[in-house]
Amino acid sequence: MSTSKSRRAHPNQSKLDLRGAGGYGGVAGGVRDPPSDPLKDSARKGDNMQRRDFISMTVGGLAASAFPTTAVCAAETRKDTANQATREKPMGKIGIGINLEFVRHEDKSFEWGIERAAQLGYEYVEPMVHWGRELLSEAGYFHSVSMLDDPYRIKRACEKAGVKLSSLSSHTTLCKPEIGTEYLKQGIRFAAECGAPVVNTDEGPKPTWTTEEEDFLLMKYTLTEAAAVAAPRGILIGIEPHQQYSKTPKGLDRITGLVKSKAIGINFDTGNSYLAGEDPIKWLSHVADRLVHLHAKDISVKQSESERGKVTGTPVGCACGEGVIDWKKVIEVCRQCPRPIVLSVECGTVDQAERSLKHLKPLV
Repeated sequence: MSTSKSRRAHPNQSKLDLRGAGGYGGVAGGVRDPPSDPLKDSARKGDNMQRRDFISMTVGGLAASAFPTTAVCAAETRKDTANQATREKPMGKIGIGINLEFVRHEDKSFEWGIERAAQLGYEYVEPMVHWGRELLSEAGYFHSVSMLDDPYRIKRACEKAGVKLSSLSSHTTLCKPEIGTEYLKQGIRFAAECGAPVVNTDEGPKPTWTTEEEDFLLMKYTLTEAAAVAAPRGILIGIEPHQQYSKTPKGLDRITGLVKSKAIGINFDTGNSYLAGEDPIKWLSHVADRLVHLHAKDISVKQSESERGKVTGTPVGCACGEGVIDWKKVIEVCRQCPRPIVLSVECGTVDQAERSLKHLKPLV
């Protein structure tokens, strides 16, 4: 285990806007920027381009009449400038975080898990929240936080440790609206107050007696209600491939397309997609424009040989870099996304978390 000191956020430390350039403001506890006017921005850019073009053409024309060689040089300079601008197109920002499942076997509290993530060097964390009360969390032996607690418990713990929130793990069953609707809405309100920009969920296990068409109607109801709460609060809902319908690209597309809302996106899971028998890089590329968060889960060769094609997912994986996932390609795809993306590592031990960060950091 690492014994390095806890990281503290520097006052001038840059923060990723996890909700995207056209979206919902800054990170946890940050100040929201006023929305830009794309039409005005475009008009200003067009105005500037017209002036530059006029000047370039005038100067170039005069030079060509007297000094043809100078005109050629001017044209080449403009061409080089354009090529340089293309080469310098900004890449999507990538952050590295950790899902608190890495301390699931440590029998420690939420606060202990946050501090441990900071000590390892992680910049972001993804806490788990739950409904009601349960003994282990109340006694400080498990990392999950009750949504009956004050959301500022999460906010203050992160500020103290010097880490930021990438999302909340608020998984519920979308196919059972008597559970999922209020659970997800509560998770969204909790996220808005503690400062998490995303809440993650999948469709959950389905009822035993419903048909597929009935399940999708039930999910539409749950997501419609949830999106109505998320959108005005600037919270994104990340649907994850994990269960019977989301295990394929077609199924995940169908779920995320049930409700026309900018609040609904995808929390892609590299390990679950692989275990379900799909190509995770190809699938990630397919959803890149809708990606809001990513579960960085690697799968060991042993688990791959015994479970691939037989299961729809797994709670946690092995250390990133020690399994079958090509992390260089994952990061290349994420850099093309329209918003900053956090890779939230999902592994099962502190040692795996430490090795995962060591592998991913040089790639980012």
